Amino acid sequence: MTAVNDVTLVKGAIHNPDEPRHFMRVVSAPGRRMASLDGTVIADSTAAVLVKEVGRDIYDPVVYFPRADVAMGLLARIDKSTHCPLKGDTEYFDLSLEGRTVAEAAWSYVDMIDVDGVEVLQGLVAFDARLVHVG
Repeated sequence: MTAVNDVTLVKGAIHNPDEPRHFMRVVSAPGRRMASLDGTVIADSTAAVLVKEVGRDIYDPVVYFPRADVAMGLLARIDKSTHCPLKGDTEYFDLSLEGRTVAEAAWSYVDMIDVDGVEVLQGLVAFDARLVHVG
């Protein structure tokens, strides 16, 4: 019998239990990572993680920041949630800065799917790189 990890040949990958071809790797983001809007820093961290995911496509890597490193006062939770069969359920945030609001600029996993006792993204915050500069 083939083990789930043998399906992708990717060591350390976390797999969707219902679809092993849907997987991700979560690794430390090297160096200092920041998120900013119009030159104002919203997140600044040396403890961010990088998510590399393969599902229906090969997705661009996403940086997730610890909440302690995010200016959470600039984010307002909105009435939106999505579900990822690999990661779990999210909450979304609008970003308000100097009278400007950027809708659905950030999200966070609040109900993480437990994978082997690990909830690796629980409480971390990611920003939509189409709306906010993430580097």
